[in-house]
Amino acid sequence: MSASAKSPETSERGEEGFKTLLVEVIPALRAFARGLCGRPELADDLAQEALMKAWAARKSYIPDTNFKAWIFTILRHHYFSLQRKQARVAVWDPDAADRLLVTPPEQPGNLELADLARGLQALPLEQREALVLVGAGGFAYEEAAAIAGCAVGTIKSRVARGRRALEALMNARGEDGAARGSGEDATHVILDELDRLTAEDS
Repeated sequence: MSASAKSPETSERGEEGFKTLLVEVIPALRAFARGLCGRPELADDLAQEALMKAWAARKSYIPDTNFKAWIFTILRHHYFSLQRKQARVAVWDPDAADRLLVTPPEQPGNLELADLARGLQALPLEQREALVLVGAGGFAYEEAAAIAGCAVGTIKSRVARGRRALEALMNARGEDGAARGSGEDATHVILDELDRLTAEDS
């Protein structure tokens, strides 16, 4: 069936069904955008633009395929297009992590999460993207590879290298910050989750 042909599900769901898919994916889309660029304002702009582009291209979406992966790909292409135009990587906003926190800032875990956000932004973009897609986005390696436009083995390698680099950065920050106290829970939970996700490679 051609991309322009309407399937029975397309006819049944119609535009209202597509709108529902868009609304449901907004939180994950915004989180993915923030993981990529590290700037809440830009992330919201990226998510909004991806939603608009997805709506404009709604007839090309194939029903019963992974909608989340489809729209993540749209956002990714838009972000990389902006990066090429700017010819530079977006600068991390040091206040962004505080605005992302959902618990009171006096808790030690929040300091860890802020450091983790900064650590992610310190990674090469390809490694950061792989960690966000697999570790936070919940995509399988095959899905993440399709979104990133690379081989599955490449995604696995990027996740492994990114995880090692992130852990090294977090350990270095922990050694430098006596005010962190034990300050290990949040980081270890996330890194342990990445360990679980990448265990199949060992």
